[in-house]
Amino acid sequence: MHVFLTGGTGLVGSAVVGELLANEHTVLALARSDASAQAAVQAGAEVIRGSLSDLDVLRAGAAKADGVIHLAFGHDFSTAAAVAASVAEETAALEAIGEALAGTGKPFVTVSGTPTAPGRPSTEADELSSEGLVGGRSRAVAAVVALAERGVRSSAVRLPRTVHNNGDGGFAGLLTTIARGSGVVTYPGDGTQRWPAVHALDAAVLFRLALEKAEPGTYWHAVADEGDRVTDIVDVIARRLNLPVKAVSIEDFGPLGQIFAADQPSSSDQTRRTLGWEPKHPGLLADLKNLQPA
Repeated sequence: MHVFLTGGTGLVGSAVVGELLANEHTVLALARSDASAQAAVQAGAEVIRGSLSDLDVLRAGAAKADGVIHLAFGHDFSTAAAVAASVAEETAALEAIGEALAGTGKPFVTVSGTPTAPGRPSTEADELSSEGLVGGRSRAVAAVVALAERGVRSSAVRLPRTVHNNGDGGFAGLLTTIARGSGVVTYPGDGTQRWPAVHALDAAVLFRLALEKAEPGTYWHAVADEGDRVTDIVDVIARRLNLPVKAVSIEDFGPLGQIFAADQPSSSDQTRRTLGWEPKHPGLLADLKNLQPA
């Protein structure tokens, strides 16, 4: 299958490129910069130049391909306005790709986060919240999945808050980045909140399986660790970086404070049973031991 891929040089995207190529697919990667284009070519992908705001480029990429995997997203979380701008850009991009695929029967796999279900791990049957800072993204993902009614084999892979590789990535990676800059490992809330996690290489396998096998209009959970306690996560980071740990207010984490402080365990039982997905790489706490000291 010739696959049009957005976000192909990020932590997850680069793993997806490798997974697709290793399984006899070819990749047409969207590349915004010279550096991204070079990285994609070195990985073995063909390149189409453009960004998520280049809607004609997105339509052309989708038209050339046998299927689409969307991973790109603007990761400026500095202000609520910046997040809103990224959500709006992605929404328009998904609509453009969907228009190009309507009526073709081609697979279209998009990405979102796992939902929150109070008092229990969330499942594939739970709906994403359409409220709050990233509620617009949830609505955009739902619109992609609904393309099943317009002749698209659409599905969504939900990623946990931490997708990691060699200790880097996701919410845990942000805690590490903040700690390296401040000299203190900080976290919001009381630390008992649980974050699900998955290794990037395991997540990549699920994206391939969804591309190849997912029924239209379905959701899948790329969750290996159902929920690691934040206190356990920061303890490993602190030991690796040889830094102290400090609980701080939710407000200190800016627009993402409420999300960071939420208890959000998640299950992937249905995904494993239906698609035969089974994570094989180290869990988050083990992988964090690969962090290099400051």
